[in-house]
Amino acid sequence: MDINMAEQRVKELHDTLNKYSYEYYVMDQPSVPDSEYDRLLKELNEIEEKFPELRTPDSPTQRVGGAVLDAFQKIRHDTPMLSLGNAFNEADLRDFDRRVEQLVGHSSYSYVCELKIDGLAVALKYEDGLFIQGATRGDGTTGEDITANLKTIHSIPLRLKKPLTMEVRGEAFMPKQSFIALNAIRDEKGEEPFANPRNAAAGSLRQLDPRIAASRNLDIFLYGIANPGPLGIAAHSEGLNLLDSLGFKTNKERRVCKTIEEVIAYVKEQSDKRTKLPYEIDGIVIKVDSLDQQDELGFTAKSPRWATAFKFPAEEVVTKLTGITLSVGRTGVVTPTALLQPVRVAGTTVGRASLHNEDLIREKDIRIGDMVVVKKAGDIIPEVVSVLVDRRTGEEEEFHMPDHCPECESELVRLEEEVALRCINPQCPAQIREGMTHFVSRNAMNIEGLGEKVIAQLYREKLITDVADLYTLSKEELVKLERMGEKSADNLLAAIEASKQNSLERLLFGLGIRHVGAKAAKTLAMEFGTMDRLKEVSEEELTAIHEIGGKMADAVVLYFDQPEVAELIGKLKASGVKMAYDGPIRTILAEGESPFAGKTVVLTGKLAQLTRNEAKERIEALGGTVTGSVSKKTDLVVAGEEAGSKLEKAEKLGIDVWDEQRLMDELTK
Repeated sequence: MDINMAEQRVKELHDTLNKYSYEYYVMDQPSVPDSEYDRLLKELNEIEEKFPELRTPDSPTQRVGGAVLDAFQKIRHDTPMLSLGNAFNEADLRDFDRRVEQLVGHSSYSYVCELKIDGLAVALKYEDGLFIQGATRGDGTTGEDITANLKTIHSIPLRLKKPLTMEVRGEAFMPKQSFIALNAIRDEKGEEPFANPRNAAAGSLRQLDPRIAASRNLDIFLYGIANPGPLGIAAHSEGLNLLDSLGFKTNKERRVCKTIEEVIAYVKEQSDKRTKLPYEIDGIVIKVDSLDQQDELGFTAKSPRWATAFKFPAEEVVTKLTGITLSVGRTGVVTPTALLQPVRVAGTTVGRASLHNEDLIREKDIRIGDMVVVKKAGDIIPEVVSVLVDRRTGEEEEFHMPDHCPECESELVRLEEEVALRCINPQCPAQIREGMTHFVSRNAMNIEGLGEKVIAQLYREKLITDVADLYTLSKEELVKLERMGEKSADNLLAAIEASKQNSLERLLFGLGIRHVGAKAAKTLAMEFGTMDRLKEVSEEELTAIHEIGGKMADAVVLYFDQPEVAELIGKLKASGVKMAYDGPIRTILAEGESPFAGKTVVLTGKLAQLTRNEAKERIEALGGTVTGSVSKKTDLVVAGEEAGSKLEKAEKLGIDVWDEQRLMDELTK
């Protein structure tokens, strides 16, 4: 076979194998036995071995898993992957409908109802029809590149039926049968079984060896297009139909509902069918169908106003409360936890449940030895709902919180207006360990490989006494730890070194300043730019910022006034940890000092010179506010290429419209 014959045969095999794969994995209607698919795949692989130049990224042979990765690369999403607001009952659904009606006026509207697949949200990018990149949702703004693992999912097309450039979003999941089979294999090997299909899917897609993901029989349902405007579709339901036509797998249980009554009927119907499905679902997603109306409804800071997720009621079970143990958190709060006779709840075995504080124990009259009702809040966090008082035997024991810290024996205090008991000893070992675990967590310094157990080991061996000591660890010290080989030590040291380049907001959040969450840390970093500037800031300067309240301002000033904090930051700086914000520093401007000061701005269409996030950050740094929808309150619309309905609406309302060049001119003045 010469190169020309080989090229022709490769094309034929691509077409045939893709057809068989689509029939089997997407349509669930195989037309040939597995042996025929395997025979043709083997033939294609042999030709590619002989003519490597014919092996393309979209070849069916590329689904089996390639080389092992060293680490996952971070990817910033062009359009954020926002979470949805929740509805837990019929009243919540009617409230959602009322809000939609108020915001869209008397215009008619309809909803698309879809099953909420219990898996891992992912984003897939295609360029000229070719699958080029796949990422996890991550924190909604930044995810991880898991392209190699996603290629192993056969229901993801490596090449679309049309040469479109687009980004789609979906939920990767593990079917129930695959989950049962996987846990059976793990049980045979003496390995810990996965708790549920969602954890199994997430764990599979975050393996550095794609061959592991390939062996797990994962699947996916696509549920949306990231930027549907340029594709000329007017409704979410049209977008799902387009995905079908391009070769994607969508969930056929979806339904367009014209009224909230139809939505409620659909929810009840699917709730009854839930256990019979071949995959896990944990609710129903309800979206306004019209894309123009979605734009009109816009977003809150965390979620779209045009969608909600109905969560199925939590499963409740009865078990015995055998004891109560105490833990000390990073802020010193002492939390009681119920020890339970292990019981299956919503798909996992539960042996512990948080009791929050002593007041809750008194309020519910919880005693050691009680038979209690347990559920998972939001199908995730186990909690004790109530006590079955009529099943008491008289042998149950009342529980009283101690006067002293269970970890360091310091006296516990209850601060004014708080129900929690706290240990206020700054040298409490439990608080130090918990603080370090928070420091290395994903939303803080994001040091992979430094979990709770490794932190505890390092602290126990006196290799670290504070977070700054992490940056002085050596390979010789690490390899002496239990289960820490040379490669693991190298990877951990590389992750620690990489974290030195994190932007200031991650460091601020990681330091665990009271009342300062991830969002507030970003605000402080944007406002003041450097750690040196922030250390000197006054309470008055802080409260002048719209997002910062009195309690937070007081906590920030108090934190930086402590001598031990100054010493800690000095050690971090000496180790090379970055002390500055990566993005543009926000400038507090009076209206008129900048064309964006005090203005509400909407970005629409494709920008060539900046990403949407970069443009947003730079506009907000100059005093503007960037929102997602055009309304009478919008002051300015920046329209890139292929701007759609938002541009049309701006022109109808007489809103000032700039092209990208005008934006760049103003940003670079």
